[in-house]
Amino acid sequence: MSLLRRTLIAAASAAVLSTSFSAFALDIKPHLIRFGYGLNEQSNQGRAAKVFADEVAKLSGGKMKVRAIGAAALGPDNQMQQALIGGAQEMMVGSTATLVGITKEMALWDTPFLIGNTKEADILLDGPIGEKIKGKLQDKGLVGLVYWENGFRNLTNSKRPITKMEDLDGIKLRVMQNNVFLTTFQTLGANAIPMAFSELFSALETKTVDGQENPFNTILSSKFYEVQKYMTVTNHVYSPWIVTASKKWWDTLTKDEQKVLMDAAKVSRDFERKDTRAEAAKAMADLKAKGMQINEMSPAESDRMRDKLTKVYAGIGADIGMDLWNETQAELKKIRGGK
Repeated sequence: MSLLRRTLIAAASAAVLSTSFSAFALDIKPHLIRFGYGLNEQSNQGRAAKVFADEVAKLSGGKMKVRAIGAAALGPDNQMQQALIGGAQEMMVGSTATLVGITKEMALWDTPFLIGNTKEADILLDGPIGEKIKGKLQDKGLVGLVYWENGFRNLTNSKRPITKMEDLDGIKLRVMQNNVFLTTFQTLGANAIPMAFSELFSALETKTVDGQENPFNTILSSKFYEVQKYMTVTNHVYSPWIVTASKKWWDTLTKDEQKVLMDAAKVSRDFERKDTRAEAAKAMADLKAKGMQINEMSPAESDRMRDKLTKVYAGIGADIGMDLWNETQAELKKIRGGK
């Protein structure tokens, strides 16, 4: 064999080996997954995002890597949702309320005074009703993995204590960009102003709005106590978050990769709920220590609000479908021990 022929064979072999090695290296290159969320890294949302990222790395043997990006750095919830639908971002966790314009059944979770405690919330969200609503996302370009807990929402403002429904009159109240929240607080007498969460602190600081409503944890982690004097414990809505993925991206994954993400999401859900509830239990004391004046809405006043919201309930039932509304009421009756 000539020297030239041996050289050509060696070069060809080297090229094959190089190509094979490159293909192997590409095969084990970690999937980089951008996981966006709205709160800061020190919040319950941020802590749970880290648990999710760590669990994905562990379950995938390092082949899948989640980059958790908080503080709305990838945009507010509705912007991230559109990025997922378009395939420009892989994953996020955000409010179910901002998904109502995409999947109308999500409005169920915005129903005022629907859920009375965390036991009811867990059974509804993790059971057939929660699964049915998550399933509706797929037709819209999203995959719902699990529900996290945001918590029971409460009112804060810089004007006055809210002890009765009439105290809401004229209060400029920031609400989520969601028709149920907008209609609810307009019906109760507030001047409801839809606004992205990422804009809220500045709006409170400049008095563009007088108040807002969020769970204790969010009020604390977002430092709203610096710009809000009064808080009223109303527990008017149980607010979930939902972990979602881009369906365009999800469909490119293997079944094993999808299972890693789903299993990790369940671990993060269980951590996040426990963490959120522990933090909420002490958050009210922390907020009081930071100077907030806190009062609780009386049960009688909550009942007055429910009575005022009859048309809102009818509208939600019509929007989500009466079958789903009736199924939910039946499930709640069962949970509460009704016959």
